[in-house]
Amino acid sequence: MSSLLADTRPLRNPHFRRLWLANIVTVVGAQLTVVAVPAQIYQMTGSSAYVGLTGVFGLVPLVVFGLWGGALADVIDRRTLLVCTTIGLIATSVLFWLQAWSGVGSVWLLLGLFSVQQAFFAVNQPTRSAVLPRLLPMSLLPAANSLNMTVMQAGAIGGPLIAGALIPVFGFSWLYLLDTLTLVPTLGAVLLLPALPIEGVTGSLGLSAVVDGLAYLKGQPVLLMSFLVDLIAMVFGMPRALFPEIAHLDFGGPEGGGLAFALLFAGIPIGAVLGGVFSGWVSRVERQGVAVLASVTVWGLAMVGFGGAVALADSWRWPMLVVAVLMLVVGGAADMASAAFRTSMLQSAASDAVRGRLQGVFTVVVVGGPRIADVAHGAAAVGIGAAAAASGGGVLVLVGTVLAAVAFPAFVRYRVVAAVQDRDARPA
Repeated sequence: MSSLLADTRPLRNPHFRRLWLANIVTVVGAQLTVVAVPAQIYQMTGSSAYVGLTGVFGLVPLVVFGLWGGALADVIDRRTLLVCTTIGLIATSVLFWLQAWSGVGSVWLLLGLFSVQQAFFAVNQPTRSAVLPRLLPMSLLPAANSLNMTVMQAGAIGGPLIAGALIPVFGFSWLYLLDTLTLVPTLGAVLLLPALPIEGVTGSLGLSAVVDGLAYLKGQPVLLMSFLVDLIAMVFGMPRALFPEIAHLDFGGPEGGGLAFALLFAGIPIGAVLGGVFSGWVSRVERQGVAVLASVTVWGLAMVGFGGAVALADSWRWPMLVVAVLMLVVGGAADMASAAFRTSMLQSAASDAVRGRLQGVFTVVVVGGPRIADVAHGAAAVGIGAAAAASGGGVLVLVGTVLAAVAFPAFVRYRVVAAVQDRDARPA
């Protein structure tokens, strides 16, 4: 049994432990905002298409600042960069609170603030990921990534449940205020990090640094394939933008908040936490390419099942809500495994001098894919209905995964031990 439970050896490192413990509080607050923004937009407009616009307003800053933020993380001391971006996230949360407290009621102001928040996030995340290989040995990276994702997804469970309960009672302003307060522990943990200057030849702050990072990535087909597989899974298979409509129209919840709303948003994170708790096996997997493909296949099947359950909700509302949430739980566990392997592949295959830029690309793909999905699913739901949009997306995930595996056999053959040896053999 102990071999199945999460590997906690990374927590022996005091810097990683402080960041990890602070995240337990911070991610709950962050998820309150993740839930509150689409809920507030849907309450204002009653339209999944408007909710889907969060994909557009989130994607543009993610792409621009994710790529540029990775370049910054390969030049500027990474501790300094983490301090600045964490303060920026706190300031943005304060502005979210002010717009809700003042009752402005502008969907465009809300979307604009969301864009600013995503810009700070896009610089913060690649920097944070690039720090890990400086704090921990390579052999512990899969375990550390699993621990980080378990905490993030645990917060994604608590956030929707708390939000679903608090929105109808207190409104949105309290949720944004709580998000502001919960960012403070992470700022404290970041301030206690040692100086983290870049090892080796650093890049520059201009566009050429981004181009150099993309050129480096071009010569890494396995890493390119890991990005492609994640885009297939998220763009076609992430039905998040449909949750407010499904909770209200298919499962009979109120327009803002409610039990069905909270359960749908919590389903994927619950699965990810369960996958993280029983992630002791991830450190022992060498054929990580095969593991990623298997995980994405399970994700696609789960989304097909989710759409099917929603389609049957008119006849069996509550039983189908249970089935729908269970499908999201299965998908969340599969996505956690896929993300842990893909993150570890990227961290172990790159040198420190380009690690920030590659993590920037990774952030753009991981967070940008769901943003594209928000737009696509929101638009598709208008034409074919939410249930068909969700299940059809799952089918496209399965087809895309098979085609990608056939087109890139090197990814199927990838072994982590050989990849680390190849990286160490390359000149700095």
